[in-house]
Amino acid sequence: MMDTGLLIIRIVVGLLFVGHGAQKLFGMFGGYGPKGTGGWMESVGIKPGVAMAVIAGLMEFLGGALFTVGLLTPVAAVLIALAMIGAIKVHAPNGVWSTANGYEYPLVMLAIAIGVALTGAGAYSLDNVFNLF
Repeated sequence: MMDTGLLIIRIVVGLLFVGHGAQKLFGMFGGYGPKGTGGWMESVGIKPGVAMAVIAGLMEFLGGALFTVGLLTPVAAVLIALAMIGAIKVHAPNGVWSTANGYEYPLVMLAIAIGVALTGAGAYSLDNVFNLF
């Protein structure tokens, strides 16, 4: 049952990160692409905005894809964790709760990424198939 639970967590969380990355990189799923996301990033003090939007998008997209299939899961978790630490930093002045635009969501995602990295991706993963971790 634990392996099935890890698979469900990896698929849901991983695909959400692929989507968030695609919003930043390609403007998909209602996103604004690098230019729009970069403009927002600059407005909250993250510079250079477009470059940082691309870096964040790549971390989310690649980290999410790897996390989904359970390939190089610790690397995927680090990519996700770095993106979420950045998001926590941006939202920290608003407090914890997402209802106040706080850091609740990125904190939960950070905990999930670290938890799965420490537990392992499970039997239903490419890490297991290739005996990587």
